[in-house]
Amino acid sequence: MALYYRNELKYVVSEAQIACLKSRVLPFMKLDKHAGEDGMYSIRSIYFDDYRNTSFYENEEGTSPREKFRIRIYNGDGERIRLELKRKERGKIHKDSCILTKEQCEAVIHAKLLSCEKEDPPTLQKFCLLQKNCLLEPKVIVEYEREPYVYKNGNVRITFDRNIRSSNRKENFFDDRIYARPIMPVGQHLLEVKYDEYLPDHIYRSLQLEHLRLTTFSKYYLCRKYNIGGMIRNGI
Repeated sequence: MALYYRNELKYVVSEAQIACLKSRVLPFMKLDKHAGEDGMYSIRSIYFDDYRNTSFYENEEGTSPREKFRIRIYNGDGERIRLELKRKERGKIHKDSCILTKEQCEAVIHAKLLSCEKEDPPTLQKFCLLQKNCLLEPKVIVEYEREPYVYKNGNVRITFDRNIRSSNRKENFFDDRIYARPIMPVGQHLLEVKYDEYLPDHIYRSLQLEHLRLTTFSKYYLCRKYNIGGMIRNGI
């Protein structure tokens, strides 16, 4: 079965650029229904890699296709936990996901093997296989605040991610607050533009700002690279 891919564009932006871009897109985009009263929600993910750090080095080398697993929660809600497999191929993104229980999540955070049944979701089955055969383990927590906007035509999603930070205290994943280190210079944030087959012209024109340049950006890669406790060569 053919996989369904979405386009994903990324830009490093300043707060002033965010204000300008928002003034341009707000007339025809609306805030995502999951955003809070402040227009944002928080995202906390724990990323996994194997004993060879394959995902890290494939990010570094720009390998295509490549995949990585993460567990994600929103607004610190430990009652709804998603295991996600993100696949990137030729600049496009495909995601598969399934729900985990908190008990399952606690187990994998502590590098315990999960048991799978044939009726379990394919995403979970693949995760269990890599746990067993490739020693897939949790490596780093990535956390940030997201301001999301959506547009129906083209299934467009524009997000501004602020205060991107990392932590190696994986055992504290469900704590209200965790000690984390910012990975970007003060005043820099991430703009992501995601869409299906096409990006409507009026949205495309709204994103044309001077000095706004398309970039390759992996939160996982940078959070591993600048993680608390040393560089990846030290085995974090």
